[in-house]
Amino acid sequence: MKTTYVYLLSMLFLTTACLQTKSKDNEESGAGNKFQEKFRPQVHFTPQKHWMNDPNGMVYYKGEYHLFYQHYPEKSVWGPMHWGHAISTDLVHWEHMPIAIYPDSLGYIFSGSAVADYNNTSGLGTKENPPLVAFFTYHDMKAEKEGRFTEIESQAIAYSLDKGRTWTKYKGNPVVKNPGIRDFRDPKVIWHNDSKQWIMSIASGQVIKFYSSPNCLDWTYLSEFGEGRGEHGGVWECPDLFPLQVKGSNETKWVLIVNINPGGPAGGSATQYFVGDFNGKEFISAQSKTQWMDYGKDNYAGVTWSNAPESRRILIGWMNNWEYAGEKPCIEWSGAATFPRELGLVKELDTYLLTSEPVKEIEKLYGEKVEFINQDIKGIMTISDRIPFAKSPVDIRLRFDIADKTKMGFPSKYGITLKNSRGEYITVGYDNVDSFFYVDRTNAVGEVFSEKFALTHIVPFIANGNYADWRIVVDKTSLEFFAADNKVVITDLYYPTEDFDIIEIFAENGQIRLGEALFTELKSIWK
Repeated sequence: MKTTYVYLLSMLFLTTACLQTKSKDNEESGAGNKFQEKFRPQVHFTPQKHWMNDPNGMVYYKGEYHLFYQHYPEKSVWGPMHWGHAISTDLVHWEHMPIAIYPDSLGYIFSGSAVADYNNTSGLGTKENPPLVAFFTYHDMKAEKEGRFTEIESQAIAYSLDKGRTWTKYKGNPVVKNPGIRDFRDPKVIWHNDSKQWIMSIASGQVIKFYSSPNCLDWTYLSEFGEGRGEHGGVWECPDLFPLQVKGSNETKWVLIVNINPGGPAGGSATQYFVGDFNGKEFISAQSKTQWMDYGKDNYAGVTWSNAPESRRILIGWMNNWEYAGEKPCIEWSGAATFPRELGLVKELDTYLLTSEPVKEIEKLYGEKVEFINQDIKGIMTISDRIPFAKSPVDIRLRFDIADKTKMGFPSKYGITLKNSRGEYITVGYDNVDSFFYVDRTNAVGEVFSEKFALTHIVPFIANGNYADWRIVVDKTSLEFFAADNKVVITDLYYPTEDFDIIEIFAENGQIRLGEALFTELKSIWK
């Protein structure tokens, strides 16, 4: 559902050819085994077959988490968009469902959201059986090809009366017509309790437009946010607006998530956010500095579940980047979701910062554990030979003693490397001299498929205190790194020839104490 449609369509033909040349490789790597193909994630959601990008329509209803997603069911490349569908009762194990919403004469089915209309404000159900209402963007490819750019995108709805199993498109679609701009998409709808109305956030070029409705059907324009704020290196997409209580206080602020493509801190697509207030009409933020939800290369289009229990704010993103999404190693499926993350909000001096951490339900996947205490690291310490289970997927927790970080003898860099016997590796580290986290994946692929994939990227951060706590969720082809009390998050993909089965802890030009290290086996969600 991106701006680079011509590029994507060209990639359709390029990657189709690639798929044909790779068919033998797939057979040899186990493509016929269910969810066991080469590069298939084992603890992250993926489609059964073919293309997936943005998560859509996430809503919790009657004990089930619904995950919809941008899906092309015929090929493992971008094409006519549908809404794929899966459900879960625990956020980690997923049941694939039939396609929920198909394209039609009005266009492809681009990204959006879903709500439980408990009071039946829409009249599409009853109070005894309230509807689930999905909001999506119609993208008219015919209008795009004919150059009628202000007619390409509009907002529409579909509804379900059987717990999301089947969906009926509203006869009065579209419910929000295009106001005369090229990019107008990704409606995210919430119920605003203070003003007793539905609020819709729509990505509109490089601003977010807000609309209100009493019934999900009739929408009135309210305001916009974004002119001169944040990053504008690309089109704004996939917004999300929600309140969060500031940790350790009674204060509540509103968070506005804005995805952007391109313009991210590591290049390509990424997610920025703003913290402020929302009064039922306008979002107001005094934030002057751009804040990024994830500093890695591979977390995009993330939005949160509606109506999650216990008022939890749970986000999931697309684990990929539009710079190379159509070029990565070709397999029977394409695209994965990040591991679900619980969001929080903290205040440091006058700045509000979003935090992210893997949802607690990850513990349902826990297997064997190995713990190390008080290891002095100088040079390289290979630790994997003391871990009796597979080195991926695994949940890694590290605590480095940094109380002496300014003294002689403290290393200039320290961190962890995942590697294999072929010399392929990815490194997560901290540079103590110039004060930044970094990920080096310049040697993390067995086959070069994009000049924009191999890179080292950094996150400036001054590490203070006595300890540095790191957490890394490792899967077959990805790592998600959480540090600095979950304020720094880095998500990156990799595609080694063979699995990374060697784990090294390192310290350059000095010595550091690894106070604690806990390695926990993660069981496959598919077995």
